[in-house]
Amino acid sequence: MMVDTHTHLDFAEFDADRETVIARARLAGLAAIVNVGADLESSRASIALAEQYDFIYAAVGIHPHDACTVTPQVLEELRALARHPKVVAVGEIGLDYYRDLSPRPVQRQAFADQLALAAELGLPVIIHSRDALEDTLSVLQGWRGTGVLHSYSGGPERLEKVLALGFFIGISGPVTFPNAHRLRSVAAVVPLDRLLIETDCPYLTPEPYRGRRNEPTYVWYVAGAVARARGMSAETIAQATTENAVRLLGLKLPGTRPE
Repeated sequence: MMVDTHTHLDFAEFDADRETVIARARLAGLAAIVNVGADLESSRASIALAEQYDFIYAAVGIHPHDACTVTPQVLEELRALARHPKVVAVGEIGLDYYRDLSPRPVQRQAFADQLALAAELGLPVIIHSRDALEDTLSVLQGWRGTGVLHSYSGGPERLEKVLALGFFIGISGPVTFPNAHRLRSVAAVVPLDRLLIETDCPYLTPEPYRGRRNEPTYVWYVAGAVARARGMSAETIAQATTENAVRLLGLKLPGTRPE
């Protein structure tokens, strides 16, 4: 049993075979998939998928690339969407200083506004942070809540700061890449009860499928790489990360109990 805590199955890359991909994920033993919004349209689409499939859950939020679109009206619509019973988080939200598609002050304000929304609704957050970890941590200081730093890339030297804020660490496909020594060092030392596994599909495809479209089934390759880094079995990683996803996101899975 495994949970993929970060997918974008609503994206156009899956238009030709979405049902087949989802069926393949179920056959591969995925107990749950969390489909994550990047704007209002994809947030609505995530909810629609969650309504269609019992093992898919949704997150709603505005990605930092689209931070300029975050108005009071957009926040009000997000508030309404987030009250759907299958919405388990606000995300993905955060900061992206790599592409800088929105001005950085605007990104920080949109991030803070959506953190406030998550706190108001009692939901965890799914955070995107690329080349912006120090500012991400600065915004999070004093925020009362929890969540996951998705596809963590901050290296081992910043890990303690993230953990001190009570956040989980999401590990994705790059952990399988031959030169990803720093990421594997992170995967080796994250406390087992703070670890989550994800694909970020259709992006970040793991070895041996690197260069092709990613999909939830490939989360097992991520689990295998993390397991090797920790000297554990993939089954142990799968069980622990499933329990962590249930605890953080309140997923209702057979044989588990949300806390």
